[in-house]
Amino acid sequence: MTNRIAFQGDLGAYSHEACRNTYPEMEALPCRTFEDVINAVRNGDADIAMLPIENSTYGRVADIHRLLPESGLHIIGETFVRVRIALMAHHGVDIADLEKVQAHLVLLPQSANFLQKHGIRGEAAADSAGAAADLSKREDRTTGVLASELAAEIYGLNVLAKDIEDHGHNTTRFVIMSREPNHARRGDSGMITTFVFEVRNIPAALYKAMGGFATNGVNMTKLESYMKNGSFTATQFYADIEGHPDDANVQLALDELSYFTNELKIVGVYPAARPHHGS
Repeated sequence: MTNRIAFQGDLGAYSHEACRNTYPEMEALPCRTFEDVINAVRNGDADIAMLPIENSTYGRVADIHRLLPESGLHIIGETFVRVRIALMAHHGVDIADLEKVQAHLVLLPQSANFLQKHGIRGEAAADSAGAAADLSKREDRTTGVLASELAAEIYGLNVLAKDIEDHGHNTTRFVIMSREPNHARRGDSGMITTFVFEVRNIPAALYKAMGGFATNGVNMTKLESYMKNGSFTATQFYADIEGHPDDANVQLALDELSYFTNELKIVGVYPAARPHHGS
């Protein structure tokens, strides 16, 4: 055991915040790409991975659904992080001194009202925590950064304003992945089973495949399609359902699904987490 958890981005990223909130006792291992995160767990540099899968404002995280089934890893948990945006700059700098702020492209429109009110222009950066790290290394008193408060703490910047997002409901869902599955647990808020499948090329295959969930009273909370290997003909589906494969009704629904699929792969069985709403 390394007692390390891998995430994509720089220290201070929202993924790092998810690691710290969920596993405060573990050392966070920053990685450049999602593939690097997966490889860190596969080759033993980290025990588990924290990967963002969807955001309440922007929908699914690009590429992640394609990567997870092929990763060889298993989802063992989920967690939610409310994206709270803080404005930070060097100590001694006031909001009135700022001409521009740097942040990841998705954070800028979320803070549009605040920036407009203070006459500050936004400039896109590859990564918000990375922008905070860069600012900390240079003497620039007219530039601020939008990132997490954790980034300000790590890079020694001063938080000038916090919770400046226009809407207070922007939440990212993360999945926690491990080399080994863990189907033994039962969660207080129920269980989620995540799987991918490819329907057979027969008329109404998807409709028929879904029928088993309805007739067996299994709630499907997510169903997304994506192209497999860049082919328009092979469509793979990614699904979350409430329940455990050992539950009789889930077992029946998955059995029925298998009649209409070429491939069915369970990616994870894990306790449901509660999203954090509001403050």
